[in-house]
Amino acid sequence: MSIVLARIDDRLIHGQVMTSWLNYTGANRIIIVDDETANDTFLKMIVTSVAPANIKTEVFGIDEGAETIKQLTATDKVIILAKSPAVYVALMKQGILLEKVNIGGMGAKEGRTKFYKNISASTEEKNCLKQLTDNGAAVTIQIIAEDKAIDVAKLLT
Repeated sequence: MSIVLARIDDRLIHGQVMTSWLNYTGANRIIIVDDETANDTFLKMIVTSVAPANIKTEVFGIDEGAETIKQLTATDKVIILAKSPAVYVALMKQGILLEKVNIGGMGAKEGRTKFYKNISASTEEKNCLKQLTDNGAAVTIQIIAEDKAIDVAKLLT
């Protein structure tokens, strides 16, 4: 599989992802895995329309996303975007191996507390992050590619 970035970001596609991460990774495809967005035609249209025209951008629910990811070819350079770490835990349970997971944006909202600087997480989300690290994924906080990566495993202890 050719996953060049697996990212958690509440906002999914936005300026930082487009400019920094697309350039850094050389990605040619974006796969958004989010049940809510996949089931909302309007939301789906919005997130796919903000991606550059030369980048194939698709939105799937978890199950369909897992099947699509399993079918990636060597020529695919894919950025996977999800709003929460629970999505990546679900993908791992469906056989998707993730070497790295990047946290780019988990903003403050009800049920979340400050985790690191402007990153917030609920107890459940922290448990998901721990599951990812326990399963061998290197989970880091890195807003843009030029930033230093912060090891989440050290923050979970």
